[in-house]
Amino acid sequence: MLRLLASTALAAALALPAHALDLTQMSDAEREAFRTEIRDYLLDNPQVIMEAVALLEQRQQEAQAQADVDLVKSNADALFADDHSWVGGNPEGDVTVVEFLDYTCGYCRHAFPELTELVEGDGNIRLIIKEFPIRGEEAVLASRFAIATLQTEGEDAYKNVHDALITFEGDYSEAALTRLATSLDLDADAIIAHMASDEVSDVIDANYALGREMDISGTPTFVMGDQMVRGYVPLEAMQQIVAAERQD
Repeated sequence: MLRLLASTALAAALALPAHALDLTQMSDAEREAFRTEIRDYLLDNPQVIMEAVALLEQRQQEAQAQADVDLVKSNADALFADDHSWVGGNPEGDVTVVEFLDYTCGYCRHAFPELTELVEGDGNIRLIIKEFPIRGEEAVLASRFAIATLQTEGEDAYKNVHDALITFEGDYSEAALTRLATSLDLDADAIIAHMASDEVSDVIDANYALGREMDISGTPTFVMGDQMVRGYVPLEAMQQIVAAERQD
């Protein structure tokens, strides 16, 4: 009898819109039978649970993606038009890629050759680097060195230093950075002296503030057009994202 009541209740529930299902209108016996029927159904059809979980994850991902699009739009000036970040690739490119990076981050290092291939192979991508040292004192030291190079020696010198830092083997120390600058024919003394300046600190502080606004807590994080990519993605996936941006 209870199973019949539950079956009837379940059939009726499925026939009604979601807002019309009101368990408070059932008797205690009907409510208990309804719960039992649902439990039995799920035990007999466990794949339903997995389908529901997959649907929930999909909806959460879609919600996160939309939230990220909104973050990109609301922070567009700081992302794409600040006056302190290095800009490479094609300055007139039709798609802009922004990378938040930490030189001590293994995934940033892993992404470096693939990002380089993406930009150079495409030829129409504008690349912006956001120094975002979040992994300790050595990371901060390396970013200060890179920013100081940009501010004292210019864009070409920064590119050479950036490439050297992201592939550097060993500890980042003032002595090591001095040797690196010298090997690149840069004014090591001027760069080292400038590293502790307010101008360098202001860039890092601005990038930290932007990271907080964008809810960025890890590196690498990419902004590709109006999409955010949190974490490492292989070259093929980056190429697909860029292609999709061009279609929008």
